[in-house]
Amino acid sequence: MVSSSHEGLHQICQKDPAGFTRTLQRVLHIPIPEPREFAVLNADLTDIEPVERRVDTLLRAETDVGTYLLVVESQGKQDKDKRSSWAYYLSYLYAKYRWEPVLVVLTQSRSTARWAMQPIRLGLPGWHSLTVRPLVLSPENVPLIANEAEAQRDVFLAAFSAMTHGKGRGAAAILKPLAAALATTDTDSAGMLAQFVESCLVDAQAKEIWKELMMPVNYFFRHEIAEKVRAEAREEGVEQERASMVLRILDWRGVPVPDSVRDRVKACSDLEQLEVWAQRAVGAASAEDLFAEGPN
Repeated sequence: MVSSSHEGLHQICQKDPAGFTRTLQRVLHIPIPEPREFAVLNADLTDIEPVERRVDTLLRAETDVGTYLLVVESQGKQDKDKRSSWAYYLSYLYAKYRWEPVLVVLTQSRSTARWAMQPIRLGLPGWHSLTVRPLVLSPENVPLIANEAEAQRDVFLAAFSAMTHGKGRGAAAILKPLAAALATTDTDSAGMLAQFVESCLVDAQAKEIWKELMMPVNYFFRHEIAEKVRAEAREEGVEQERASMVLRILDWRGVPVPDSVRDRVKACSDLEQLEVWAQRAVGAASAEDLFAEGPN
């Protein structure tokens, strides 16, 4: 299970490198060749010296115009040692593989993004022997996707957007459309993306919203996070908690809920029926849509 935003930001690139490449093309507007095939490579760059040097994620991309390497670094804060280590990574990888390395820095911090974007120049003033220019994805340039239709067009970008903006309260704005978009994708991909999003949310309100939105979605019940959520629900009283969850999802989505609907949901003690209503609440256009297929 993903345990931190640092791990989540770069490990999602391993799980869906094609989606990550599309994100680089769309956000940075750079002519990255369209990959035909990806491979995750060993990220340990330690050579003979007893100094550990390890990138976060290393991907090999095969394209019609050749092979290149994506060197992905998740950066939580500024680190002066990266001036030397990033230059080492790129030089070492090119010497070892003879493939062009591309350094990509991922961060949830705007100040860290501005620091990381500064070129690293080694050599004499006016005569640089080596220049390192990372590509940076951060809240500065990754769009905050709060529209359900847009989230459905590119579910990976929508999930990555929520992860990148996960330290700010703005992250909450994307969670409802993202949950609806995840419901339209395949089970394994949706479950994977849901876990990574959860790992990167720092704002307490956003984490609570995401937990509630994910409870009713069947695919999510296969994963460890859901087990923890269900254990908490059992302690609070399952029926009451599940009924409350159905109504909160509608409230968060801005769907008006008349008293008649609230009373019917709160009066229901059938957990299976409450589960069905919770799933419908994620995409319902009106509160009455919960009961679209007839009474329980």
